[in-house]
Amino acid sequence: MTMTPREIVRRAILFQGPERIPYNLPEPYGSDFAWVGMSPSPDDRPSRGVDEWGCVWENIGVSNLGQVKDPPLKRWDQWSELRIPDIRDPKRWRTLEGARERAGDRFLVASGISLYERMHFIRGLENVWIDIIEAPELLGHLIDVLVDMNLYAIERYAEAGADGFMFCDDWGLQTKLMISPQSWRQIWKPRYARVYQAAHEAGMLTFLHSCGHITAILDDLIEIGLDVIQMDQQENMGLDNLGRFAGRITFWCPVDIQATMVTGTIEEIRAYCRRLVTTLGRPEGGFIAQWYADPEGAGHRWEAIQAMCEEFVALSHTYSTAQPGGM
Repeated sequence: MTMTPREIVRRAILFQGPERIPYNLPEPYGSDFAWVGMSPSPDDRPSRGVDEWGCVWENIGVSNLGQVKDPPLKRWDQWSELRIPDIRDPKRWRTLEGARERAGDRFLVASGISLYERMHFIRGLENVWIDIIEAPELLGHLIDVLVDMNLYAIERYAEAGADGFMFCDDWGLQTKLMISPQSWRQIWKPRYARVYQAAHEAGMLTFLHSCGHITAILDDLIEIGLDVIQMDQQENMGLDNLGRFAGRITFWCPVDIQATMVTGTIEEIRAYCRRLVTTLGRPEGGFIAQWYADPEGAGHRWEAIQAMCEEFVALSHTYSTAQPGGM
């Protein structure tokens, strides 16, 4: 009996032997995923303008992503003036109506609110780093506001039939974590754990997008219940180094968007796809193929995208748990 995309994704994440590798690729290659989110979301990131919190965004014009140029909470004595969005506003949840039906037999991922990026959008990155030392209790209070928003969102998404819960927090520089792993464990780890526990109790699998060099906290994320790590970079950490985590967490990756995808030949890109599957995946699951949805901003050639997608689809449909050793 042929598995639905929804079952294929779930089995891959849980290492339960999907009949092929799941993927999320552009047309005409297709996707096993559907998405649902609040509208507006308290974690919306406009290219330009002012968001619900009062963060002022600007854009240099070559990327889908903007950058906060004026955070609203520069000083903690401005707390009473901070515009905290109402997560319970019924208008932002209208998108849930019919979401499961629109997803059909695809795996439905629900979008949450970041616990680090949103902090430095509100507070300013340097201020957050100072707060870790000088004002950890105040910092924690604001993170808890975001955690509580996620806990409410999980309830609503579970009622709507979502399969997974995901938010984005880029934790890494090119060579190491942005903050000390000890500070991450003290301040953020228990709060991530609350979110992941709530999602699991609601029947959803957990996803995190995080780029940069994050191996210092991967064991911690696995420990507290992260099921899927979506990372667009691997070469800065070393693909073989990431392979030591294989079998314990599912990797959701494109070809490295800063290195091979930009500078590699077509054959190097295809070969890297094969290395991703065999290094990060296992015969019973653990890998999902992805593409980077802002190719212009990343400088990706269309022929490179085509080569990656074609190779991933070919690998997906030749994958069989019945083969000794997988591939």
